[in-house]
Amino acid sequence: MTGGPVGVGIVGAGVISGTYLENLTSFPDVRVLRIADLDVERAAARAAEYHVPRSGTVAELLDDAEVELVVNLTIPASHVDVGLAALEAGKHVWAEKPLALDRQTGRKLLDRAREKNLRVASAPDTVLGAGLQTARQAVDAGRIGRPLTALALFQVPGPESWHPAPEFLFQAGGGPLLDMGPYYLTTLVQLLGPIRRVTGAGGRARDTRVIGSGPRAGTEFPVTVPTTVTALVEFEAGGSAQLVLSFDSALKRTGFVELTGTLGTAVLPDPNRFDGSTELHLLGHPDPEELVPQGHPASRGTGALELARAIRAGVPERASGEVAYHVLDAMLAIDESLTRGQPVEVASTVDVPPALPAGWDPYAKTL
Repeated sequence: MTGGPVGVGIVGAGVISGTYLENLTSFPDVRVLRIADLDVERAAARAAEYHVPRSGTVAELLDDAEVELVVNLTIPASHVDVGLAALEAGKHVWAEKPLALDRQTGRKLLDRAREKNLRVASAPDTVLGAGLQTARQAVDAGRIGRPLTALALFQVPGPESWHPAPEFLFQAGGGPLLDMGPYYLTTLVQLLGPIRRVTGAGGRARDTRVIGSGPRAGTEFPVTVPTTVTALVEFEAGGSAQLVLSFDSALKRTGFVELTGTLGTAVLPDPNRFDGSTELHLLGHPDPEELVPQGHPASRGTGALELARAIRAGVPERASGEVAYHVLDAMLAIDESLTRGQPVEVASTVDVPPALPAGWDPYAKTL
């Protein structure tokens, strides 16, 4: 198709699909046409819940000529395989994070999209939310001067206490680094630019965990990845950040990002959310200034919509696969540094996309 709303098919009817469906079915510039899952009954239930006309297998979704954009909500280990299958079927791809589990397959996905003149974009799209966009606009306007350093913290006991099937979060492709790192590192890249070098440390507190909720509560499962990761992140422009990501902390601290510049410090909204105020602490001003978020109230699915509009307009999307690949490259470098005990250079770079224009509205009909 060359005009009108973009036809969307969703692969994966798990926990996160509800939030995506709530948003995507309310955006007039996209049409959710089909949901697919290995469990076709689960896909049918989601389709009925959100009034999506068709459901079934992944193969049926990929054969649907009306589906132009595949929203890939599968587990991380399946992200590349599903993405490549969608590209071979002539579909654009929106991928949940992380883009891939390794550089080779992540690069293969992006290169294949380029060969076929298709798009691959990726979560997190929280950076497109009103909270972080308001913070970005203040930083871009020079409110805290030239950004110099940042501190980012995410510390929780672990998702096994609430997630009914948490095993994948403690295996390759998970852990706090690949599960939560994309939110924090993508936010830092948006504000400080591409990453040039990282130094990582960390480890695993326990070799097994126990599911704490749902029908499988009490089930023990193995942990194969570090569950606490710390990193010094250095940026091409000269700034640096300290990053702590942990599934081992009894003291819960989430959504904490401070950015300090030559004129002051900005306390940013939670990078895993789309809302939240920014607090400015400026040199010479005794009282902090609150920046209430200005912009749309939508959440997950915003990036898929922005991609759909970019496809129709023939312009670059903001939550691009290249940004996601650079963040993946940095996360893998942190993991390598943790193992080697020495700094690791980040080979990739990326152009940071511009902020959303003022008044960008996901609920407006523009196509």
